[in-house]
Amino acid sequence: MRPDVLNPLFIELTRLKGIGEKLGKLLQNLLRGEAGPARMVDALLHLPTGVIDRRFQCTISQLPIQGVATLEVTIGRHKMPPRGSRLPYRVEAFDDTGRMTLVFFAAHAEHMQRHYPEGEKRFISGEISWFNNEAQMNHPDYVLNGDDFAKMPQIEPVYPLTAGISNKVMRRVASDGLAWLPQLPEWQDQAWLAKQGWPTFSEALHTAHHPAAAEVASLHAPLRQRLAFDELLANQLALVLVRSRMTKDKGRSMAGDGRLREAIIANLPYQLTNAQSTALAEIHTDMQSPERMMRLLQGDVGSGKTVVALLALAACVEFGAQGALMAPTEILARQHWDGLSKLVAHTPIRLALLTGREKGKVREGILAALASGEIDILIGTHALFQEGVAFRDLALVVIDEQHRFGVHQRLALQSKAKGVADLLVMTATPIPRTLALTVYGDMDVSKLTEKPAGRLPIDTRVMPTSRMAEVVAGLARNIAGGTRAYWVCALVEESEKVDLAAAQARFEDLSQHFPGKVGLVHGRMKGVEKDVVMANFKAGALSVLVATTVIEVGVDVPEANIMVIENAERFGLSQLHQLRGRVGRGNTKSSCILLYHEPLGETARQRLSIMRQCEDGFRIAEEDLRLRGAGEMLGTAQSGIPLFKLADLAVHGDLLQAARDDAELILARDAQLSSARGQALRNLLYLFERDIAIRLLTSG
Repeated sequence: MRPDVLNPLFIELTRLKGIGEKLGKLLQNLLRGEAGPARMVDALLHLPTGVIDRRFQCTISQLPIQGVATLEVTIGRHKMPPRGSRLPYRVEAFDDTGRMTLVFFAAHAEHMQRHYPEGEKRFISGEISWFNNEAQMNHPDYVLNGDDFAKMPQIEPVYPLTAGISNKVMRRVASDGLAWLPQLPEWQDQAWLAKQGWPTFSEALHTAHHPAAAEVASLHAPLRQRLAFDELLANQLALVLVRSRMTKDKGRSMAGDGRLREAIIANLPYQLTNAQSTALAEIHTDMQSPERMMRLLQGDVGSGKTVVALLALAACVEFGAQGALMAPTEILARQHWDGLSKLVAHTPIRLALLTGREKGKVREGILAALASGEIDILIGTHALFQEGVAFRDLALVVIDEQHRFGVHQRLALQSKAKGVADLLVMTATPIPRTLALTVYGDMDVSKLTEKPAGRLPIDTRVMPTSRMAEVVAGLARNIAGGTRAYWVCALVEESEKVDLAAAQARFEDLSQHFPGKVGLVHGRMKGVEKDVVMANFKAGALSVLVATTVIEVGVDVPEANIMVIENAERFGLSQLHQLRGRVGRGNTKSSCILLYHEPLGETARQRLSIMRQCEDGFRIAEEDLRLRGAGEMLGTAQSGIPLFKLADLAVHGDLLQAARDDAELILARDAQLSSARGQALRNLLYLFERDIAIRLLTSG
């Protein structure tokens, strides 16, 4: 149960005066998205990103060329636009030093004359602009009489907003929320706070929402560092608690005899890289240990993670137990099934595939064989942890593309084990060190940094869409020589229908150039339809595959060595790198063409430049974090909910290790969080909604 002291912070914002159903829905969209109605805590943790400084007061003759100014004027004549015209409504204003114009669009004459009475003095504040050498202010932020001017904030916080919510509304909501903020016991170490010169949690929030200086909005400001550290500590404490709980139950020592692994390795068409051998040694050491394995396998595109996973699963089968391999999409699950079936064809290992598509008697047969132990390794999608799926003896769980599954799903699949299953998580998205610590801080890490011998560099080119005809002509020459190509169209959730139409249009356009040789794959197609297109492309019956990002991970067609990415400026760096990794898998030279729409923004220009210069996924990931932030890298920005509300890993990354060290020290001294500081830390976990960690504590 959440501590009573925190209950006021979890009251819905619609309880505040002046927030009805309509505004409540807008606030939900801004602050929580699909997670539910916005609450006091959401408003308090929605910090300003800047300030408007209204302290510069002057006369009309002293007005700056640009910027915000505050001045006292007398209201002059009103100039109403002709009826039916789109011209603005203008109001003259003057003082002893000159004249200026206040400009209003779509204004009502009656309202204007009531609020701007001619001949009366008013204080105005807003952004200055100039037209025909005359100063003007479009829609002043404030037009106040003397009494109200005394209450106007000199420094005003500026919030991230959404359509329908003004800065004024957000400021009022935050101010009202502060009134509900209880006095909370300090959860940070006092010596650490003093050394950093940081304020209390309450002081930090009050100052952030009522700034007395422009500097407080900076991410480097002491109050922002304090709040970021609070959030990072909650994150790390939760992960250390999860790891502590998961490893509390003893694992079992799985020491296979090596016969299946040796048979698989002997039949590989290539030698394992040094990095693969090192990762396997780390994994097998974990599996043989009585402690439960919780390991992340990070590998760049094409570095051979799947073979490492198979050899880990083979060791589990040698021991006499079962393994599971879970993939995020049906295409990838079937790809794994197809590829691994070939690699174990000469061994007695029994594989099976279970996705949402297997139904009726087929599904019943798979489940019966799984429960009796006739299946050694089950491959599938999230269908693996649905009710009714029972293993005889599940000992190793491998999850591919873990960033697409939450911690809750990770726990759910492991709960299928009668005892305690080892966990190996794979990702083909290289993750910066800081981000790995925040998402996978409960795991040990192995990295695959080499590509298999014989892989050639990919020639990456950046071109505007105005040169589309050249690209198609080049494609025609290569296809005539037997080459296959991917053509990827951007797909973003906000405009899925538009993007599917774009992919369909590109498919139809290319079909005119290459009749009968072009296929189309997108997320709305039925699984069977996708399979047919993919199989035809793989077999060479199709030369060009037009696709949305459904092919981002796992699709493996070594004969395809051209990748065209349309609207490349709309993709993040890591996603571009993933897509490029679909080619360059054979022993022939490959190329990737990034097509962009002009004009190109500065961030997009930097991204495309990095892609042209670099193939190192780990360096690309660091750059992606710098350019986009953690929320977008993990694909959470599309939902409107970033990974962190207060911490920015590009700025506060150095605080992360300190938070990790503190979390480990806390649990070493107070494993149940029962001391005075431990109880305060429980408040912190609830405040930042890491209460899964509290549930792990209370479950023993």
